[in-house]
Amino acid sequence: MDKSFNEKIMRKAIALSEKSVHTGGGPFGAIIVKDGKIIASGHNMVTLKNDPTAHAEISVIRKAARKLGSFSLSGCEIYTSCEPCPMCLSAIYWARIDKIYYANTKKDAAKISFDDSFIYEQIALPYSKRSIPVVQLLRNEAVEVFEIWKNKTDKTAY
Repeated sequence: MDKSFNEKIMRKAIALSEKSVHTGGGPFGAIIVKDGKIIASGHNMVTLKNDPTAHAEISVIRKAARKLGSFSLSGCEIYTSCEPCPMCLSAIYWARIDKIYYANTKKDAAKISFDDSFIYEQIALPYSKRSIPVVQLLRNEAVEVFEIWKNKTDKTAY
């Protein structure tokens, strides 16, 4: 896509972020495009739905996957009004989205109290040093289910 197309879509994502502010959500909007067409658009709905995962990117990934009837969004691009947080970035990778366009940076977000640096720092720590205790239980029982999955011949791999 050319620069003017990308800027047009990003302006729509920014407009969604502003709409979100005026309707009670956080200042974030996102759009997923495939083959030059908007597949899905959305904005942050964390406080509106009382759902900590209802970030703009997660919401739009869910909509696009439903619309395309696939858990893989390969061939799609995401336009987001802000650099994705760790959760959204992970979801983008899991969804196999080809490219990320963003407007505001994570430093811009931190300046208005959306600071994810703590999460990035926690991820890098060993389990024993994290602020939320991480305890492994019943690995041997759980690994048996992984063996069942590994040997299943009619599974849908992802």
